[in-house]
Amino acid sequence: MISAMTIIREARLRPEYSHLYPEIEAGTWLPASEVGATILMTQLRAVHPKRLGDRLLPDHHFDFRGGQMRGGATELRTRDGESGFSLEH
Repeated sequence: MISAMTIIREARLRPEYSHLYPEIEAGTWLPASEVGATILMTQLRAVHPKRLGDRLLPDHHFDFRGGQMRGGATELRTRDGESGFSLEH
């Protein structure tokens, strides 16, 4: 059985990058989907949006926990290009 804690991926902004994301409180664990949505909404509202990189939440700007770690066998999809998630077992 898959618990909610294994499915929910959380992200925490590293303090040294807080100036890049003033809308996100550094050092606080939040659902990664919420952090991503906040960044996207900020981009949509910005008069001069900043250029986003290959990843919406860069590994060197954020710490992650929960979900499944990349590199291991999993049915959970935590990032684009990884295998899909199925609730049918």
